[in-house]
Amino acid sequence: MATALPYKPKPGEIPTEPGVYRFRDAEGRVLYVGKAKNLRARLSNYFAPLHTLHERTRRMVMTATSVEWTVVASDVESLQLEYMWIQEFSPPFNVRYKDDKSYPYLAITLADEAPRVIVTRNHRIPGARYFGPYPKVWAVHDTIDLMIKVFPIRTCSDASYKKAMSSGRPCFPGQIGRCGGPCSMKVTIEEHRAIVDDFVAFMSGGDQRFTRDLTRRMREASAAMDYESAALYRDRLQAIDAVLSRSSLVLAEDTDADLFGIAEDELSAAVQHFVVRGGRVRGVRATTIDKELDIAGADLVDQVLQRTYGSAGPGEIPRQVLVPVLPDDADELEQWLQERRGKRVSIQVAQRGRKADLMKTATLNASQALMLHKTRRTSDYTARTKALTDLQVALGLDEAPLRIECYDVSHLSGTNVVASMVVFEDGLPRKDQYRSFSVPETTDDTDSLYQVLTRRLAHVDRDDAPSASDATREATDADELVVTERKRPRFAYRPQLLVVDGGAPQVAAAARALEDAGHIEIALCGIAKRLEEIWLPGEEYPVILPRTSEALYLLQRLRDEAHRFAITHQRGRRRRDITTVLGEVPGLGQARIKALLRHFGSVTALSKATAEEITALPGIGPKLAAAIEQRLAAR
Repeated sequence: MATALPYKPKPGEIPTEPGVYRFRDAEGRVLYVGKAKNLRARLSNYFAPLHTLHERTRRMVMTATSVEWTVVASDVESLQLEYMWIQEFSPPFNVRYKDDKSYPYLAITLADEAPRVIVTRNHRIPGARYFGPYPKVWAVHDTIDLMIKVFPIRTCSDASYKKAMSSGRPCFPGQIGRCGGPCSMKVTIEEHRAIVDDFVAFMSGGDQRFTRDLTRRMREASAAMDYESAALYRDRLQAIDAVLSRSSLVLAEDTDADLFGIAEDELSAAVQHFVVRGGRVRGVRATTIDKELDIAGADLVDQVLQRTYGSAGPGEIPRQVLVPVLPDDADELEQWLQERRGKRVSIQVAQRGRKADLMKTATLNASQALMLHKTRRTSDYTARTKALTDLQVALGLDEAPLRIECYDVSHLSGTNVVASMVVFEDGLPRKDQYRSFSVPETTDDTDSLYQVLTRRLAHVDRDDAPSASDATREATDADELVVTERKRPRFAYRPQLLVVDGGAPQVAAAARALEDAGHIEIALCGIAKRLEEIWLPGEEYPVILPRTSEALYLLQRLRDEAHRFAITHQRGRRRRDITTVLGEVPGLGQARIKALLRHFGSVTALSKATAEEITALPGIGPKLAAAIEQRLAAR
């Protein structure tokens, strides 16, 4: 592998001012757009030795053939320019957003002569004010039905409105009490506009002044024995209570905030955006993100806020934005949002109290959404079928691999070596058939993999025998029928494909195990994390699958599941080992055992430590350290 990029700028060429940079490929396509407070400091990270870069960052800089930058006057300008270029070029290595659905909104067409309330998924109506998003379209209709009882505004179509105003006859919805606009001939355009303003004020914050005002009017009408008017005010109060009861009060009544809960892994992220107005959650939006580069934490929050508010109107930006971690350019983002809103905006981390509790709820929802995002494609029959078919074509198999086994080896600095086997059948995990292996002696990962596969392949012929539920009838000399129950095999069926976590060396070790076991009919491949390439036995070059390939997604999920299962087994084993060995030492409780495990990692590493090194841990004195050393020496 080359150690330097041919297009790397010369020392001193890159300015130290703030700006925006773009990586381009040979065709001039923009691959990635980023901003920096100091261009030289930021770009130097991309031109570090290639082996030190994250695999996806390395893939981006190796795909690019040039880099260019634009210096700007301030950090806020760099933020604005970065957002504009991302929208214009849609760079493939920037994060890609996917809304879970097209959400319905409640909208007020304020630009109209007589504004009307509608349900829409179009978020670009000129001059409209939006409320939501709502999870279900029926929830918007229910809200409108309740609200027009309190604030009778126009609901009829533009055609009905024009016809009614020109003819002087009420529109049909107005005749049946479903429209309160000027077209109903009950109010003037000016009076209707005042009602619309009250409607918007209530929906913006659940203004309690309407409840107090209606309660006062109801009591006054009742005292004056105007029971008809009192009943009307009572019905409107009930409608307001019904609207408010749809969303419980989660924060103080004067709180207008947007809260973002984020869950992520190496490849994806999920965002739950809670819209809080008047202390109540008025809308929730779920977004999933495909990450091409190694972006996480503060940088991800930065991108999410830019995307959320880049095209938002002043009324859609709240006073307060709550995030799990502050982005590095939080001050510039606040200034940018303040310019768009026209009023002060603060970006804060929810650390305690009710805001922190709501952040935990949003984060929990994001975690569940991320899990759903990663399993949705696998659980979809069409996607699974395409994944298996594409895998068959890519690997040159005679048939689609209906049973796939994936293996991963995990260790801690060469100790506590374990391996995992995960099983997918028809593209779905079969967790009841997962297996874990302990590897007592090994030289490296390839040797461990060879040992594990040799042990597994020894059972292949037995797998083809009947299971425990099957019975074999054998005829004796006396023509009696004897039923012989066979012991249930440890492994279920012969796999069509073996997948190993690794590149050419790991695949070669697995191929040797297949050959020695006499099962070369089983297909084999390896998936390497460097560029997510697929290695086949005996091939000099890997198979490169498209990033959007369903087959690649299936292999990634197999690899990630095998890695997770191996790590879980290793951690559990280390914990059991150290607890068993050290639990007999007087004065050494669970808290100190956990501290030893965190510090030394395993019993093997701890047994090599001196009493002085053990004493360095808080809460462990010389006498206790000597007892630990003595117990480990007696193993």
